Formats: sequence, structure tokens, C-alpha cells
Amino acid sequence: MTTAADAAPPKSLLRRLLAGFLLVMLGIWLAALAHIVWQVKVDQRRQTAIVNRAWTRQIMLNMQSLPPDPAALARIGRGIEALRLDMFREAGFETHARARVWLGGRLAYDSAPGAPLDDGWERWTERDAARGITVERREKPNVDWVFTPSAAKYLLSPLVYSLPFVLLPAWFIVRMGLRPLNAVAQALEAREHESRAGLAPLPASPYRELAPVVDAVNRLMRRLSDRLAREHEFLADAAHELKTPLSVMQINAHLLETAADPAQRLDAGTGLREGVARATHTVHQLLAFERARQAPADAPLRDLDLADLLRERLALAAPLALQRDVDLELRADHPAVLPLHRESMAALLDNVVGNAVKYSPAGGRVEVRLDLDNGATCIVVTDQGPGIAPALRTRVFERFYRVPGQDQGGSGLGLAIAERAAARNGARIALDAGPGGRGLAVRVDFGMLTGTV
Repeated sequence: MTTAADAAPPKSLLRRLLAGFLLVMLGIWLAALAHIVWQVKVDQRRQTAIVNRAWTRQIMLNMQSLPPDPAALARIGRGIEALRLDMFREAGFETHARARVWLGGRLAYDSAPGAPLDDGWERWTERDAARGITVERREKPNVDWVFTPSAAKYLLSPLVYSLPFVLLPAWFIVRMGLRPLNAVAQALEAREHESRAGLAPLPASPYRELAPVVDAVNRLMRRLSDRLAREHEFLADAAHELKTPLSVMQINAHLLETAADPAQRLDAGTGLREGVARATHTVHQLLAFERARQAPADAPLRDLDLADLLRERLALAAPLALQRDVDLELRADHPAVLPLHRESMAALLDNVVGNAVKYSPAGGRVEVRLDLDNGATCIVVTDQGPGIAPALRTRVFERFYRVPGQDQGGSGLGLAIAERAAARNGARIALDAGPGGRGLAVRVDFGMLTGTV
């Protein structure tokens, strides 16, 4: 298991920014170096061409006063080349050149006989057509000095000397620029041990770059605050709803221990079982309501056939219908494929159908229809129970609200769960009177989400 000691040390944002500055400087220096090298090559080639032309003309001028003798012409060529080498040697430069002289088309002089010709050297030719003399001279541009240690020192000096004068101000500026971020971190750290104030939103940042961070933190705090409030509300609701069945269970358990009359003990056992069943149902409904309320809106939807889902859920409701002597009828003659969230749709159908069966009288009938109404898919569940007065059809969607005068037990969460599950699947749920004004009709309208019907 990785411990704090084994964890890698945190990375430094300041170091990252300074490294960025350094890389920018290095990039600029490399670009400047490339430009200097290119410019030196261009200038040196141009300068070499000028010098080469001058020396070629100098050789031709000296040969014009001589008789057309190959030996004399060769002597003049060697003398001028030797003079050039001495001049540049004394100045500390080394040059590479090759001169050749032709007399009447025959080679009279070559300063480097047998050496291969280099086409990369600068070349210049002078001709004296009257005397038949041609002088050609080639010289290599001297750019090797760019790659010598002295040149490297010269080119590196600006980069090395400028580093402290650039990085130190950059370090100071970055540290000053990160102060608002440190202030946000300190504001969050100061709330660590506070409960309510710890989730209060941060003040808006005056800096445009920090505003998205502060807004994101505030949104997170709002979500955490809402979730904490829901958890507190859930615990309060659970305690409130479980208080009565737990009290009933406690009383009946006490009667089971103390009652001497078998009839009383039988009644206490029945009451204990009913209390356990009511508490179990309440816990299941509370959990279902909480899941419906906290279900993420971006959870993936899958194409489901509502007809198949209705058959599956009605099969699960069949034992309760048999127990209460209620007929269950399904009318779903055609498939209806829609993008749905299976778990929430199952909770919706279970609660709506379960309520219809529970509130129907013995011998009654519950009808579940899958209809296509003006291009929209809808589910209609009708029963023959007492129905709900029009003035109360909005209130019954409130959690824990139960219609006054009801004999059936319940938690008052069924329709609240159904409403949230319908919204999760892009549907609307509405209540109306049943056929002939008897009972209740629950309509779940899926709008224009219809896939295949």
C-alpha cells in the first residue's frame, strides 16, 4: 500500500513557469544563432567572391606585361599566391585557394596540381583574348570559425549573462502573480473545521484567470451543501416515518412477553408482523425515493420496449392482485421502443400499479394500457378504488402526504417516487377520474419520445 512517505513529491507550478521562461529564452537564442550562422555564411561567401575576383585580376594584370611564355606566366602565378599566403598567415587567417593559368588553351600553371576541383568554392575567371591568356581562381569561403570554441564562447555569452537578469525578475513576477491563488487556498483551508460556513461560497475573484476556478469551487460547494441537506432530510424523514411502526412493534413485542391470554398473544403477534411489514415497506420506499431524487441526469439511457417492461412488472404485481382478489389486465398489443432508464421506470410502474391494486376493492379490476395518442406514447393505469378528489390531485405528489380517510396503510411516497421517475425519463404523470367517474386513472405521457409503436 502506498504511504505518504512513498508518494511522489508535489510538482512545483513556479518551477514549471520558470522552466517555460527558460525554454522560451533558449528557443529565441537558437533562432538567433541559426540566423547568425546563416548570415555569416552569406556574408563570408560574398566577401570571398570579392577577394577572389580581386586576386584573379591582380594575376592577370601582372601577366599582361610578360611575353607569352608558359614558364614566365607560371612564375608570376606562384609569386602572387606566395605573397597572398604570407599576408594572411601574418594576420592569423588560413585560406584555401587554387589558381590556374592557360596560354593558348594549354595549362601553364596550377597551384594545386592533381587536386580535385571543389564546385562549392567561389570561382572567378579573367581572359585576355588578344594574348590567349586565361586566369581562373577558386577560393573556399572561410566559415569554419563559427564552430570553433572561441566562436561558441562569443555566441553563448549573451544567453549565459542574460539568465540571471531574466529569470530572477520572472521568479519574482510569478510569485507575485500566484498570490491570489494562494489566497484562495488559504480561504479554503481556514474553513476546514467549520460545518455550515465551510460550504459557503467563496467571494468572486477580481482576476479573470481565477474566476473559473472560484466558480467551479462554488458550484461544488453548492452541490455538497445540497447533498448534505438531502441527507439530513432523509434521516429526519426516516426517523419520522419509522417512529410509528417501531412503537407498534415494541408494544406488541411487550404484549407477546407479558400477555397470558392466547387470544391477546395472537393479536400481538399479528400486530408485530404488520408493524414489521409496514417498517420494511417504509424503508424500501424511502430508499426508492432517495434513489429517484439523487439519480444523475446524465445516466445513460437504453432503448427499451415498454410493452415487455409492462409485462415483467405486472407479473411481479400478480401475487398481490391474487391476494386481494383483483383482476389485472394489460393491453399492449404493439411494441413501443423508447430511450429509458430501466431502474427508474420499473420503480414508476411498480408504485403506480401497486397503488391501483392496493386501493381497488375485492373483485375489482385494474387495467394497464399502452397507447399511441397523436404520435405520443402513453401508459394509462385505471382502477376501481375510491379515487382522489380533484383538489388533492396535486398534493398527493408531495412526499409523505396521504389522502385523509384512507384505510390502507402506506408511507405516502409512492406517487412522489413515480413523479420523479417520470421526470427522469422525460415523461409527465397526471391524475384523473377513472372510467365513468369511478376510481383513479394515472396517465404517464412520454411526449414525442416514441421510437417504434
